[in-house]
Amino acid sequence: MKVKHALDARHIENFLPMKYRIVTRGERRIKEKIPAIHNLIFIYIERDKLQELKDTTELPIRYIMDRETNQPIVIPENQMKSFIAVSGTLNEQLIYLEPDLNKLKKGDRVRIIGGVFEGAEGYFIRLKGDRRVVVCVRGIAAVATAFIHPALVEKINSDPEAYD
Repeated sequence: MKVKHALDARHIENFLPMKYRIVTRGERRIKEKIPAIHNLIFIYIERDKLQELKDTTELPIRYIMDRETNQPIVIPENQMKSFIAVSGTLNEQLIYLEPDLNKLKKGDRVRIIGGVFEGAEGYFIRLKGDRRVVVCVRGIAAVATAFIHPALVEKINSDPEAYD
């Protein structure tokens, strides 16, 4: 949260997926907002400016590195927009998953065409007894929507590389 506040103060675009958690304080139950994925914030900035920010401040910024290229991971804009469209809703029925696409290949690739998640693209699967759309940021995170009625999704190109 400290990094998010520092980035916001510098007007640097960022996204921190949040969720609600119920805690008991004394005899009261309180709903509080916490980061959904521990120690992960997405920053929309040019690499050299991010390196300058990292060098000139004491913010604890680290990159997630691509093991093949040994370069910081850059997330394609369409993946990030879909991820933000779903995880930015703070819907309590969202489920954050490990980003293992091998489990998700059975589902059809879809676009949501109505409702609060409209425009998000992901994989249509059955999870915990409901039909949901899983939106992935490859190798980093995945989030499953709340129940999605099949009438609100349209099948799109099933080529997994099209999502890159």
